[in-house]
Amino acid sequence: MQSSLPLVLSRDGTGPLHLQLAEQFRAAIRDGRLQAGHRLPSTRDLAKDLSVSRSVAQAAYDQLHAEGWIAGRTGSGTYVADVVPLQPVRRPRARPTRPADEELLTLRPGIPYVGPTSDAGWKRAWREVAAQPPARGYDHPAGLPELRAALVEHVGRVRGISCGPENVMITNGTMHGLHLLLTVRGRPGERFAVEDPGYLSAAITARQHGLEVVDIPVDEDGLVVSELDSDLAAVYVTPSHQYPLGGRLPVARRNELIRWARRTGATLIEDDYDSEFRYDVAPLPALAQLDLDRVVHLGTLSKLISPSLRLGWLVASAETVDRLSAYREEASDWPAWPIQVAFLAMLRDGYLDQVIRRSKRLYSERRNHTCAVLEPYGQIIGQDAGLHITLLLPPGADDLAIAAAARAAGVVVAPLSDYRRSISGPPGLVIGYATPTDENFHQALTILCEVLSRR
Repeated sequence: MQSSLPLVLSRDGTGPLHLQLAEQFRAAIRDGRLQAGHRLPSTRDLAKDLSVSRSVAQAAYDQLHAEGWIAGRTGSGTYVADVVPLQPVRRPRARPTRPADEELLTLRPGIPYVGPTSDAGWKRAWREVAAQPPARGYDHPAGLPELRAALVEHVGRVRGISCGPENVMITNGTMHGLHLLLTVRGRPGERFAVEDPGYLSAAITARQHGLEVVDIPVDEDGLVVSELDSDLAAVYVTPSHQYPLGGRLPVARRNELIRWARRTGATLIEDDYDSEFRYDVAPLPALAQLDLDRVVHLGTLSKLISPSLRLGWLVASAETVDRLSAYREEASDWPAWPIQVAFLAMLRDGYLDQVIRRSKRLYSERRNHTCAVLEPYGQIIGQDAGLHITLLLPPGADDLAIAAAARAAGVVVAPLSDYRRSISGPPGLVIGYATPTDENFHQALTILCEVLSRR
């Protein structure tokens, strides 16, 4: 069907006739075939030209009028409205990009192994979620009371922290816990100490809250406490396995850090990101066991089960948890109920402990192999714990160039320089051994060794 206007309809089209007709008018107005002020035929004449019912033409005009494309003039007819057609945005042709990390073999640190199929404990946890009716209303702002109580037992048994449910808050992960803490307790302009090299996200989060980030050096044992100034408001520290160099803060230095915090009134923020995985001795007790008034402890499932769960916990004084809860109640900022219920099931039936035992065996074997393969290329540190080792390269090596060459060869690996901010140090690579399948793990190490041998 065709009219004297630039309109063509098809009864075999994908939509109703009146919508086809309306879109034909829009297209004609957009590209200038119909100009502002152009008088349109009456619905009777249009229907006759197109061999459709008048109701089709009327419905199309009604739609265009509602959208502002056409306007009626009493006693005169229907006209194209004064609409300035927008020219379509011409997007530049996409430039070739580097392949995404997901398309490459990966030796990225900090990501646990996740098998190709779900196991029985995982399925049980989600069946328990499905068996329960949805929660009525909103959760407690600190998290499900039953989950907080279960975490009291877990952190007491696994991390040596003596606390009660009033000291525990459920978070969406470590950085979410830090964000909550700085939102409630941080004040713009305060000085916030972060290990250097260290976890860049902590420094970024502090800056986002208007804090002045102060870089503190680390040595083979971790944070150098003697470098802390007395006017710091808070210190972000990874005492069980310094990230990324791997030092473990010895008891004497832990005590020194607690005494410094008590003397200055500063808050110590303990990121306990992968403390469960030690391969030489039992996991070291958490810093928070020494003083919950001065230490805020951050735990996470990201290194245990999967970062995609976005679930963690915060352990602090009851006063701190109360203040954070009051903020969350106003902001409606808490984890999803189903994930909390699933995590509670994992704790109650021992699934989390099972995952830790199973993962520890796998990671220990991979750590040994990684160290043996990479030993000829530099000094290996931080191998006693966690999901990664750090390979210190010979002086003059360019870790950024080596990481780029590895990526070009198909392997993602992190240069140590990426974790430094203002304090210089030797070049190196931070190599995670947890994430890949067995086949990909060995293939990635083979490629990395080939890249290193050419340097």
